[in-house]
Amino acid sequence: MRLGTFNLMHGRSLADGLVDAGRVHAAIAGLGADVLGLQEVDRGQVRSGHADLAGIAADAMGGAEFLFVPAVVGTPGEWFRVATDADQHGGDPHYGVALVSRYPVVEWRVTRLPAAPLRSPILAGQRLMLLDDEPRVLIAAVLETPVGRVTVATTHLSFVPGWNVRQLQLVRRALRGMPAPRVLLADLNLPGRLPRLFSGWHRLAGLPTYPSPAPRVQFDHVLADRHGLERLPRVLQVATPAVSFSDHRPLIVTLRDRPGTLKID
Repeated sequence: MRLGTFNLMHGRSLADGLVDAGRVHAAIAGLGADVLGLQEVDRGQVRSGHADLAGIAADAMGGAEFLFVPAVVGTPGEWFRVATDADQHGGDPHYGVALVSRYPVVEWRVTRLPAAPLRSPILAGQRLMLLDDEPRVLIAAVLETPVGRVTVATTHLSFVPGWNVRQLQLVRRALRGMPAPRVLLADLNLPGRLPRLFSGWHRLAGLPTYPSPAPRVQFDHVLADRHGLERLPRVLQVATPAVSFSDHRPLIVTLRDRPGTLKID
């Protein structure tokens, strides 16, 4: 059972600045994930050639089931408005998160998370800019896996310190009513062990994922709720493979019942 999370940065390469659908397809296929949470996902955006990046990922994973949910309509950094459920299938440019699964999906559940109420400073190159925060989305699915039903979710939390902690509490609350075991595949914008500290969930992986050329910080996490944790296979391997686009590396966790496995902390 291979679980992963990957902030796509809308598929843009740091080397040439281009978004190439074939490059995205090949990279996702090479991860070999059974379930993959995706963040910074474009659909119908000019900057990514009007591609449906979630659909490309699902095709790369062998025609897997997937759900893309826009957090905003428009383009972050330019113009956007808060997306609603009515925007799910509209023709406007969308930006959000997606969950892709090779395992059958029993139930989908979507929770919208509010943006920070005030503009926040962010360093863009050598400039300090005040930016409006974006609303966020949590996608959760109950999956039929080889170990029974498992709830798997993905999200991309705010870059605003403190507000992302509040959102993480909302995520934990939203998932509490879904079947255990529960796993979160996400870019939490919280480094290292902070997600465990603020959620009480266990880290299944502890490797840096950002920035992609030479990772030094872990913003991308695979967490498991302690309730039902004993029903999950053990962690066999953790990897952050280099790919040809994005400023994040994917984080891939392989679970399998075998002695001598890695420690969960």
